[in-house]
Amino acid sequence: MAAGGKLKGNATMPIKSRAVVIPRRNVVELRTVQVNEPRVGDVLIRTAYTSISAGTERMLLDGRLPQPQLLFPVIPGYETVGQVVQVGAKAPKDLLGQWVYIGGARCFRGINPAWGGQSEFISAEAERVVPLGGIDPATGVILALAATALHGMNIANIRKDDRVLVLGQGIVGQLAARLAKHAGASYVAVADRVGVRLEVSKADQVIDINRESLDEAISEANINLLVDATGSMTALSGALPLLANHGRVLLLGYYDTLNLPYAPLFMREAQVLIAREWQFGADGDLPRARDLIASGDLDVRGLLTHRVPLDRIQAAYRLAFEDPACLKVVVEWPQNGAGV
Repeated sequence: MAAGGKLKGNATMPIKSRAVVIPRRNVVELRTVQVNEPRVGDVLIRTAYTSISAGTERMLLDGRLPQPQLLFPVIPGYETVGQVVQVGAKAPKDLLGQWVYIGGARCFRGINPAWGGQSEFISAEAERVVPLGGIDPATGVILALAATALHGMNIANIRKDDRVLVLGQGIVGQLAARLAKHAGASYVAVADRVGVRLEVSKADQVIDINRESLDEAISEANINLLVDATGSMTALSGALPLLANHGRVLLLGYYDTLNLPYAPLFMREAQVLIAREWQFGADGDLPRARDLIASGDLDVRGLLTHRVPLDRIQAAYRLAFEDPACLKVVVEWPQNGAGV
């Protein structure tokens, strides 16, 4: 395949692809890499949109993620949307031309994927792609974190009389609050200290920590499910006294270590739940999240706050990491067939 992305017959040579590469700690570059040709059960995707997972990729850039992801140089990213431009002999032919989501791939020569989504071309198993159907392609980059939040709500086993408090209104917290209400929670409160995030929150009670404390806003210890989407042990520890007896704590952030006071958990006989990511499969969390977005049951309007072209990728990372008003940045990949 040429750099511009046009197929060259049945070529078996590696495909040249522009990609975001982290060669060492705290450095982001654009490089040309080599992508393996699709195998018989694979598809080849040309990327149109990606995004940056601020929590996970910050740790990756800092050199704090465990092996095997952290083997520099790496190609980051697991939030990729593109069009299928080639299908293998045993892959479903109806995927050709479809807009799909793919959560990265291990298809590169001489470079480690962590998770390999920030690449112009991606070769992956056909069963791993999620067709977007009727949802806007750029919106598809939100599927990974929507599926993560959905998986968390499933683990939490929301009940109709549950009172839910979500700490943090970054993108995962925003999605978790919406999904908790959709799952049937009787009351959902959200808390954050960033006003622009709270402006787009959807909840029964929106708490600005700069204006009132959690104790002032929620006077009784009656929270059945406490969802942490901050990644902060300090924030979570401060909210534990609001738990009702037999309350649950759901960890939806990413943490170096867990350090929680034992007494408030013990006194309430609380459960601490951990959501790893999403459930895979044709009936898994990714297609379910897609269907919720398509039906309007999961309203994601206003959550994709910024768009940045690929050639400003360093600025996109700064935006995602440093601007609290940035809930989700969409990186736009060139589609004009220009070379690297």
